[in-house]
Amino acid sequence: MEIPYTVNTRPDTGLWNAKVGIWLFLASEVMLFGGLFSAYIFLRLDAEPGMWPHGLLNVPVGTMNTAILIASSVTVVLAWASLKMRRFWAYWWYMLITILCGITFLTVKLVYEWPQKFDHFGAFIKQEALEKYEPYLGNHHLEEKGLAPRREITGHLHNKAALSDPNIKEYDIALDPVNADPTNPANDRPHFLYQPSTDKIAKIEKEDVEYASMFEPRHSAYFASYFTITGLHGLHVLGGVIVFTYFWLPIGSKLYKRNPEHLANRVEVVGLFWHFVDLVWIFVFPLFYLL
Repeated sequence: MEIPYTVNTRPDTGLWNAKVGIWLFLASEVMLFGGLFSAYIFLRLDAEPGMWPHGLLNVPVGTMNTAILIASSVTVVLAWASLKMRRFWAYWWYMLITILCGITFLTVKLVYEWPQKFDHFGAFIKQEALEKYEPYLGNHHLEEKGLAPRREITGHLHNKAALSDPNIKEYDIALDPVNADPTNPANDRPHFLYQPSTDKIAKIEKEDVEYASMFEPRHSAYFASYFTITGLHGLHVLGGVIVFTYFWLPIGSKLYKRNPEHLANRVEVVGLFWHFVDLVWIFVFPLFYLL
């Protein structure tokens, strides 16, 4: 028994089955990511002054990954157009570029960006101890400028054993530039270019710390949201790459020989999913990296 409307369009909707299905699926995806983005915005609006991290992500790397995803959206359209024009080898090359773009995006995220977070450290200072660490926070300077205060001291933690060893009474931190020179006007706003830790070491007593953690999901609502949303988005990218690879392999060639339009329809459906994944990143990038 042949399933109707797998290639030809339905007379009532003008769409074939898979296209109806992908639009219904994308509607549910809009609700999923819409809820996550809304939660992030409300968490940020409700954060106490000085408790919401800023400028901790690598903007140039995020910009590069954004460009890679946008380029992949273009190449998947060109792959689909090549199939409609019955130019199989052009489709093959455009699909290969799309797959490589997706793999590059995931590699940058998993090999470069995420590991940096797990190697970085932040300590939130208790309210009553802020004056003690004024040389690292620069809150008097910020108050004169009418800017929000700082509560966190960040950098590279030398004695990582201090996180779990109660006998170690202080953290040795190679300070980030914002804490190494907090009254420098250049540090009044987050740096969008990556700033490595300095050679200036600060000793932060544990008894003065309200909370301390590596830049893991438990560090703050910011990083909990960051890892949840970018991780879920990364799974979507991985799923798209797997399906694209399936159609790029000889399986796609066999389907093309049997019915070129059927393959074109399938690539169009997966392309719609890929465009949605790229659109989600267009929201992720400014929310987490720029604002």
